[in-house]
Amino acid sequence: MSHVEQEIASQPECWRRALELEPAGLPERGERVAVVGCGTSLYVAQAYAALREAAGLGETDAFAASEFPATRDYDRLIAISRSGTTTEVLAALRRARHLPSTALTGDPDTPIRADAGTVVDLAFADEESVVQTRFATTALTLLRGHLGLAPADLPEQAERALAEELPEGAAAAAQFTFLGTGWTVGLANEAALKLREAAGAWTESYPAMEYRHGPISIAAPGRVVWFLGEPPAGLVGEVRATGAAASVSGLDPQADLVRAQRLAVRLAAAAGLDPDRPRNLTRSIVLTRP
Repeated sequence: MSHVEQEIASQPECWRRALELEPAGLPERGERVAVVGCGTSLYVAQAYAALREAAGLGETDAFAASEFPATRDYDRLIAISRSGTTTEVLAALRRARHLPSTALTGDPDTPIRADAGTVVDLAFADEESVVQTRFATTALTLLRGHLGLAPADLPEQAERALAEELPEGAAAAAQFTFLGTGWTVGLANEAALKLREAAGAWTESYPAMEYRHGPISIAAPGRVVWFLGEPPAGLVGEVRATGAAASVSGLDPQADLVRAQRLAVRLAAAAGLDPDRPRNLTRSIVLTRP
């Protein structure tokens, strides 16, 4: 069994531990917050920002760490970095030294400790695989729990996602589009990234209502459109009319993401790829000056 398979399977227990934590440094109601990350961590930031703002808990913006506008007036900066060494995340924290900052990391004994005001230690969810799964979902579980927006049975739903069948025809599909609304747009982006990283699959992701505005043109038999969360009215029928398969789950969207992780591993195996070591990627992006 690959490292990533073991890490995917460990998510229910990681989520339980995350829901028990009460870390310092997370935003209070009404604070204006920026959240930064890179790759998978950016998509967690997008999901959290949309959840927090939609709940009326405070204006919340998500940025790729390299694009963080440090001159804006925020009350707190949240940084998400599994490795604690990602160059762009550390640079964003340094540009925002005037702000209270909190970092969520899988390795607190790294440079991020010196650059963040508060560090939330998620070492129990750190990973061996280059491909992120449990760290990202554990960070999101912690953040959802702090907002009071995590279902009490979320870990049990993850267990169901580990046991349920994958969408019919997905293992043989030639193309995948992931769609979300609100906070699940970030999950859709992450699901698509997982398949690209682990299996080199052709994947796309969009806000669900945007799918009609061009992207639906590639829908066809042998392709899958996967909804993370409740589909907009009528869109499932439009997808199926193209001959593409539509996946809709009754699971919490975060739990349904676990099924997409499993699909990424299955596709990698079918392609003869090592899902722990995707092509052209490393565990952390540490940039050096030329």
